[in-house]
Amino acid sequence: MASPNISFDQIPASIRKPGKYFEFNTKLAVRTLPGNPQRVLVIGQRLTDTAAQPALAALDVFSDEQAAQAFGRGSNAHLMARAAINANPYLQLTVIGVDDAAAGTAASGSVTFSGPAAAAGVLSLFIGAVRVDVAVAAGDDASKIAASAQAAIAKLSDLPIAASAAKEVLTFTARHKGSIGNAITVKAQEQIAGVGVTPVQAFQLKGGAGDPDIAPALAAVASGGHQIIVSPLVGDAALTALRTHLDFVSGPLEQRGAIGVIASTGALADAAALSAKLDSGRITAAWYRGSAKLPADIAAAYAAVIASEEDPARPLNTLEVPGLDVADLASRTTRTEQENALYNGVTPLEVAAGNRVQIVRAISTYTKDAQGVDDVSLLDITTIRTLDYVRKSCRERIALRFPREKLSDRTPSKVRSELLDVLYKLEELEIIEQVEANKAGLIVERDLQDANRLDAKIPVDVVNGLHVFAGRIDLLL
Repeated sequence: MASPNISFDQIPASIRKPGKYFEFNTKLAVRTLPGNPQRVLVIGQRLTDTAAQPALAALDVFSDEQAAQAFGRGSNAHLMARAAINANPYLQLTVIGVDDAAAGTAASGSVTFSGPAAAAGVLSLFIGAVRVDVAVAAGDDASKIAASAQAAIAKLSDLPIAASAAKEVLTFTARHKGSIGNAITVKAQEQIAGVGVTPVQAFQLKGGAGDPDIAPALAAVASGGHQIIVSPLVGDAALTALRTHLDFVSGPLEQRGAIGVIASTGALADAAALSAKLDSGRITAAWYRGSAKLPADIAAAYAAVIASEEDPARPLNTLEVPGLDVADLASRTTRTEQENALYNGVTPLEVAAGNRVQIVRAISTYTKDAQGVDDVSLLDITTIRTLDYVRKSCRERIALRFPREKLSDRTPSKVRSELLDVLYKLEELEIIEQVEANKAGLIVERDLQDANRLDAKIPVDVVNGLHVFAGRIDLLL
């Protein structure tokens, strides 16, 4: 029991012994909005023979070397962690490793050398974006050059491939089974007179098949509360598992809002097709055509940059994605291609001034509603991030203020007052707007079927990003 306006949690109403009793009430202490730290989860394949961290066991990672030891040096998980940390050194990063599919096959490819070398020099091989210099002496024949190249590659344990030499042929094999190896590019440069390399042009490894199932990894971290999840795989099974997981943890019952991040480096048509399969307001797909980096590494770096912006409503336009290679001129996207990408749920990355790779506009893959009708409600990835933060702010305020509240006729107005205060504070931070104009639509009322339940309708006008400015210049003579 209590007086009409004061209730007690610890002082009982039945006290008869005289005294002056005080309790502490902390329910009204917090009047600010909650923080919005962004935790990134990377799912990556590990090397079973060198990984110290078991599969499906999440680990907080703070350095490149820690990831190398935990998941195997040169593993997919290690390289993704490195890319994320390079892009955002202050990132809150968790990595969970998965094993290669037992029935999978590893991608491979080869180059063939000729000789003898007419003079001494250096032959450079590029494995992805990593250059491997091979010393060539005058008179070296093809077998010697291939063996020298294999030895130079073997010294770089961080590479995603292993190499073997047989006479004049140098064969590259991806460290991991599955489709992830098919994105590894190889090219040769700075040829010495008398030394030929076949093929002449850059090529990708082929034959990788049989991807691991990421669903168990996602299930293992379902309660982890990660805001951004990166998948290295873009096969139908992996994408479905990612979308299903995001819908589950972000739903109205679990309420742990999260977004997913993937990437591609191929043709626009392929990136658009990938986005169309997802059509999710919670997944963003980066597209950086012609990059020598693995799509998995690009996705990890892109996710790390997203995490660096804790204001959910602030656009990510022009933010640099550190650590990415500079695509050659022939591969760089035109304005028309970028417009097309943005109409197809694809987030383009571009090479800007100073050879910096940056985000053009971060959007989700959601373009159509369930009826197939064009829908821009969740176009920008900032929209769903804003809604997640508004929900978090409202939920935490109600939980703090009314942990053991009775439901009487007074309760709805008290709850509405707290919600309105949260909305005004969100407006002050320019996360939402027009609160005064929409406050009549804020309704808190008793449920008609459950006597112990309150229902609320909360109008939220999210602040949009300033993406386009148009001006007309009038010439006056």
